Amino acid sequence: MTLTASGSGAARSFLSGLCGVFLAAVFVFPAFARSAPDSFADLAERLSPAVVNISTSQVLDPREMEIPGVPEDSPLNDFFDEFLEQQQGGRPQRVQSLGSGFVIDPDGIVITNNHVIDGADRIEVTFIDGTTLPAEVEGTDPKTDLAVLRVKSDKKLPYVELGDSDKARVGDWVIAIGNPFGLGGTVTAGIISALNRDIHAGNYDDFIQTDAAINRGNSGGPLFDLDGRVVGVNSAIISPSGASVGIGFAVPTSTVKPIVDQILKYGETRRGWIGVRIQTVTPEIAESLGLGTARGALVAGVSPGGPAAAAGLETGDIVLAFDGRNIETMRDLPRVVAEATIGSSADVQIFRDGETLTRRIEVARLENEDDETPETSETEPAGPEKTVVLGLGLSELNDDLRRRFGVSDETEGVLVTDVDPLSAAAEKGVRPGDVIVQVAQRAVSSPEDVEAIVLSEEKSGRNSVLLRLSAGGNIRFVALRLGG
Repeated sequence: MTLTASGSGAARSFLSGLCGVFLAAVFVFPAFARSAPDSFADLAERLSPAVVNISTSQVLDPREMEIPGVPEDSPLNDFFDEFLEQQQGGRPQRVQSLGSGFVIDPDGIVITNNHVIDGADRIEVTFIDGTTLPAEVEGTDPKTDLAVLRVKSDKKLPYVELGDSDKARVGDWVIAIGNPFGLGGTVTAGIISALNRDIHAGNYDDFIQTDAAINRGNSGGPLFDLDGRVVGVNSAIISPSGASVGIGFAVPTSTVKPIVDQILKYGETRRGWIGVRIQTVTPEIAESLGLGTARGALVAGVSPGGPAAAAGLETGDIVLAFDGRNIETMRDLPRVVAEATIGSSADVQIFRDGETLTRRIEVARLENEDDETPETSETEPAGPEKTVVLGLGLSELNDDLRRRFGVSDETEGVLVTDVDPLSAAAEKGVRPGDVIVQVAQRAVSSPEDVEAIVLSEEKSGRNSVLLRLSAGGNIRFVALRLGG
């Protein structure tokens, strides 16, 4: 399976094709329940004038070009350099790339994908009537793969409206218009296949999946509902061949609108930040904490001096809602916080010690992306230990073990020195060098403490027990089935 971008270009497309990875964005908006029209012709005729082909170029030094996914010391790089030297004489070359975009304002505001224009020193947009205009970059947001361009014209330009992707439903009809393989004005139709897709492109993944044919060159083009409103910006496809197999993805307008507004107002994006590291609430974690349903975002760390710390959030809290918006999964929280107004106050609903509490938090500005996934130790396991609990070899921390496993003096708890490879702990990623800080939300300092609490949880009828682990200074939670 290959994740493929829908843009095209000489050098960059060739190199990207070597690793089979291409970027694309799709905005999806809902169509109200209705049957498919007898023809999409009227809709296509009305919308196509606002969809543009985007042509970019840049000068690249062949000697500085890399093959994606190939290590720097690979002999393949030497072969590639020799090939370019023979073919091009090693001289800098101007390479071109093609993509799509669409106008959202008659004064010339154009939306496309960031990867379509990234690194370009020349950008031109071409309308369906053949009119070509130079474009300037108003701002970009690589994290959501969006870019805003501006073109100047003596007359008002045709444009389309952004719809409301929150109303989109699986099964809604949509049409895509773009420039696949340089074939401008291409119209394809399909349905919304799924919503809220995470394709592991970043913290803000919330893609709409569609089976409308999207190919290389469609990147940045619009996805429309049957009312002619943009529901997405075409961004990526999954394909074993690089061509459409009916699995395309889009950035929803719920993501696009605030990004575009910020770029037009500030020339950049300004995301909210509260200072927490989070992880997924699994069914085992939910059960071990007494939370009926696996939902929310588990706080695995709180930044000292950050907004969350000031508001009283603690490691082990589960965030259930933020500013009135439910947090169903871990990935909901970064998006919701990012969209919050910087400097505003928001109510945060948390689950702690069997109770639902509310805290008031002031949203700060995100300066650097937080690592929301705790790092784990790569330390090699030690020999057999006296105490084995839940498939874990345990030992009290001492100076020798701290040095051996790289545990800081500030970290207190019980050291994991060995992990049974067939245990549930191994499946959950527990490794030698991890330190058990708490068991069932109770602090531990010896293997006996761990053993006693586990036994107590078993006697109380619990099916799982929650471990709070420290790995390299990062905190994460793991729920283990008792007896595993």
